[in-house]
Amino acid sequence: MPSFTYDEAFSRNIGWLTRPEQEKLRHKRVAIAGLGGVGGVHLLTLCRLGIGKFHLADFDTFDLANFNRQAGATTSTLGLGKLEVMIRQALDINPELELKGFANGVTADNLDDFLEGVDIYVDGLDFFAFQARQQVFDACSTKRIPAVTAAPLGMGTAVLNFMPGSMSFNDYFRFDDGPEAEKGLRFLIGLAPAGLHMGYLVDPSKIDLAARKGPSTSMACQLCAGVAATECMKILLGRGSVRAAPKGLHFDAYHNKLALTWRPGGNRNPLQRLAIALAKRRLGL
Repeated sequence: MPSFTYDEAFSRNIGWLTRPEQEKLRHKRVAIAGLGGVGGVHLLTLCRLGIGKFHLADFDTFDLANFNRQAGATTSTLGLGKLEVMIRQALDINPELELKGFANGVTADNLDDFLEGVDIYVDGLDFFAFQARQQVFDACSTKRIPAVTAAPLGMGTAVLNFMPGSMSFNDYFRFDDGPEAEKGLRFLIGLAPAGLHMGYLVDPSKIDLAARKGPSTSMACQLCAGVAATECMKILLGRGSVRAAPKGLHFDAYHNKLALTWRPGGNRNPLQRLAIALAKRRLGL
């Protein structure tokens, strides 16, 4: 069996990347909080891009309900920690990785350590982890760390980049402008102003924001990882167009549609306020 060499392992990236760019990615450090539906496949995709350093956080374990979408969820990993499983998979791709794990997830106590020396943050947190998400994005803004979130919605992905000097996560989503029970809706509408996914939701009762449950697909998670990794590559290498919040994009594979979104003021925008009100009515909130 041939021994691992970085240059050979990622040689097929060359052509879309230059060799100096590939070497640059080798020394970049990416932080990912959450290694489930999107976070796990974010990690594996970025590993195959040749990113060489990661800070990874997750406190959860795999169960059967994860099987439809999570890269690490198999019969052999049931009950095992997501962090442990995904680190093992990542090292199987690149045994030279520099990894730091946070088995308690991201907390106010370890956030500085989690983001120390990080070049970019990729959001893999559970949809409903509002407090942790606000804390991480706040810290990224303060530390001027670019942050990417790609939401798996229906059979597509909605992507927002929060760049240093651009609109912040909290200014965009305005979680504090409404009651706690409305945070899920504000997050959903803010992520995907175009709402491309809502036209084929066959059973709205399966979206239960109060119980913090909703349907998901593997296709959406895979699309998230492809788009988010591309945004990371462009940001880390400083080439290509990057849409920063309040601009975003939403690609839906079911409808074969791409929407380039722009909501000045984020969820304060009159169109967003109307969309939130209509969604509350449709979902019976």
